[in-house]
Amino acid sequence: MPVHIERRGRVEIVTIDDAERRNILSAELVAGIVSAVDAAEDDENVGAVVITGAGKAFCAGADLGDLAAMGSGERDPESVTSVYEGFLRVLNCSLPTVAAVNGPAVGAGFNLALACDLRIAGESARFDSRFLSIGIHPGGGHTWLLDRAVGPQAAAAIDLFGVRIDGARAATIGLAWECVSDDALLDRAVDHAERAAAAPRDLSIRTKATLRNAHPTSNHPEALANELIDQVWSFGQPWFAERTGR
Repeated sequence: MPVHIERRGRVEIVTIDDAERRNILSAELVAGIVSAVDAAEDDENVGAVVITGAGKAFCAGADLGDLAAMGSGERDPESVTSVYEGFLRVLNCSLPTVAAVNGPAVGAGFNLALACDLRIAGESARFDSRFLSIGIHPGGGHTWLLDRAVGPQAAAAIDLFGVRIDGARAATIGLAWECVSDDALLDRAVDHAERAAAAPRDLSIRTKATLRNAHPTSNHPEALANELIDQVWSFGQPWFAERTGR
């Protein structure tokens, strides 16, 4: 199975596990993430969720072969958004969520980290947008999530200028709450999750919903829809085919 679930008290740890392929978001892995989050919400004994990756990567994003297929033939927006389902399920989880970022978080994998309420970075963490470098427009509401996390200048540095952010730098710009040693990463993420899970479950759920609605400008669904138009367009452009070798 590409997704493993472990329980520590009232915390569910979801480990995405396709380590040989750096945990890319295959259809099977996406389905596993959705199922794991569904199970956590359905279990009254779960108060918070931790997301992490197996091996040396958090998540290397979408399968380039799947994306390249969008560069030829009919570009159906629904086939693009199927890649989003895993991180969107995490984003829309009613419970508090923590990302334990244990290596590269790339493209859609970056979105998976952004989808969590709190990000703890290991020293090996690398946040890499990479959308423009492979010739596609950001998708999944990435620009909105990133701007909300770090502000417009840092978002521009990451998306437009291709700056890759390591764990220590992520903590200084607010992309991560803190950076810890890789050995301590998962335990530290669980410590944070346990504090959230100790609160009454319904109270945490209502407080999270209030926090999500507190931002005064725009919203994620609008950003997702706006990006989708440009991302589907970018799949059909020659530079994308050239940069992916398709």
